[in-house]
Parts: sequence; structure tokens; C-alpha cells
Amino acid sequence: QLQLVESGGALVQPGGSLRLSCAASGFSLDYYAIGWFRQAPGKEREGVSCISSSGTRLDYADSVKGRFTISIDNAKKMVYLQMNSLKPEDTGLYYCAADESRNPFRTTLHSGDYDYWGQGTQVIVSS
Repeated sequence: QLQLVESGGALVQPGGSLRLSCAASGFSLDYYAIGWFRQAPGKEREGVSCISSSGTRLDYADSVKGRFTISIDNAKKMVYLQMNSLKPEDTGLYYCAADESRNPFRTTLHSGDYDYWGQGTQVIVSS
């Protein structure tokens, strides 16, 4: 059974850092692009970052470029989102999701392109 489990969310002060983790089970990351999304209260879910199944293509939302970094450990079946210089507007429930694609270089920040979702981990950026 394909499963994604996020962890690492916390309350952090503005300017701080967090690393989110996404643990994949029941499938191989070799055939899925993985994306990170977030949803703030009262707002739509938005794509934050994604990594292609080959691990060679990365994409970021403009709002997080230069501050967030996505990475993958295929051996451990883990995907990480390193978040630096956090701002209050980064607050939200963060999800990882898997996109089954035959294109090893495909990246997408559109939530509708993703097939499987985790339950989310909460990030609060506040002083």
C-alpha cells in the first residue's frame, strides 16, 4: 500500500529554519515525482517545491526560491524540504505528494497532477 508520512513541522520564530521529512513506503521513488505543498487557513493549497523521479529536476514556487531546498534519499525512500529564513507567511499545513509519471524529468507544482498525498505536518512561523 502506497503511503506518504510527513514529519518535522513545528513552531519556529521568523528567520528560523526547519527541515521537513516525507517518508515513502509501498512504492519506489524511482517512478514518482514528489512535491511539497502547503495550505494556510482560509487559503487554497499551493505548490512549494517538487523533485522529478530522476532527482535531476527541481522546481520551486517564487515565494520560496533561495530559501527552501528539496532533496531526496532514494536508499532511505525519504524526501526532505529544508526551509531557511522562515517568514510568518510560510505558516501552513505542509503536505508531500507523489505524481506517477513516465517522464523522469517531469516536475509540476499543480496539486491536481498528484496521485497520492500524506496527512500533512503543521508549520507555524511566529514570534
